[in-house]
Amino acid sequence: MADELVHYSVAGGAATITLDSPHNRNALSAQLRRELRAALAKARDDAGVRVVVLTHTGPVFCAGMDLKEARGADATNQGVNEFPEILEQIWNSPKPVVAKLAGPARAGGVGMVAAADIVVAAKEATFAFSEVRIGVVPAVISLVVLPRIAPRAAQELFLTGEVFDAARAAEIGLITAAVDAEKLDDETDRYVRALTLGGPNALAATKELLASPKPPTPSAGFQAMNALSARFFASEEGQEGIIAFAQKRKPNWVPAE
Repeated sequence: MADELVHYSVAGGAATITLDSPHNRNALSAQLRRELRAALAKARDDAGVRVVVLTHTGPVFCAGMDLKEARGADATNQGVNEFPEILEQIWNSPKPVVAKLAGPARAGGVGMVAAADIVVAAKEATFAFSEVRIGVVPAVISLVVLPRIAPRAAQELFLTGEVFDAARAAEIGLITAAVDAEKLDDETDRYVRALTLGGPNALAATKELLASPKPPTPSAGFQAMNALSARFFASEEGQEGIIAFAQKRKPNWVPAE
C-alpha cells in the first residue's frame, strides 16, 4: 500500500518493521500506532521469523506522540493510551527485537528504543526525554527506560529534558552500540546473525529470565533456575543443539544462508 506508514518484510529469519512517516518525523500518529501494533503481532505469530528489526526511513527514528492529534483531546482520548500495548509488544516479544537508528529519537521514540533488546545507533543520533519541556510527564516510557539506564542519568535527563548523543546513550545503558553511520547496517546485521544462532525457545525463555525479578540471594533462586536449566537440557531443542555441537553442524533452527 502506497499510503501505509509501517512496512513489513521478512528475509533470512528476520522481520524488518520500518517506520515510514518522515513528513512528521515518524511521530506516533493513530495510523502509525495501528500499523505498528499489527506488524509487531505479525512478527510474533510468524514461525519463520526469528528476530525483529525495528528501523525507519527519513532523518528521524521517532519524534514521540503526534502532538497535533493530542491537541484539544481529553485524557480518555489521548493517543498515549494505546502506547503501553506497543511497548509491551516490544518488551515481551518472545523473539529478540533489534532497534536500528540512523537519526534522533525523542520521548515515546526513546521508549521504543528502551523496550528493544539490542539497539544500534549511528553516532549522529541524539536522544531526549523531552516531555517536561512541553508540560507532560515521561510516565509510560519510565517503565521500560528506568530498568535500562543508570539512576543518576535518569534523574538528570528526565528532569532537564536535555538532548544527549549516542555515545552518552551507550554509556548510560540506553543503547547497545554507537557506530559510524556507514557501519550501521553491518553492525545491525552482525547482531541479527548472532541472534538467529540461538534456539527460539531458549531465546524466549532467556528474555523472560532477564526481565524477571532477581532473587535476594543466589541460594534463593538455585532450585527454580536448576529446574529451568534441566528442562531445557532435556528438551527437543536442547537435545538438537547438543547433537549438532557433537556433529559439528548448525542446529536445525539456524536459517539457511
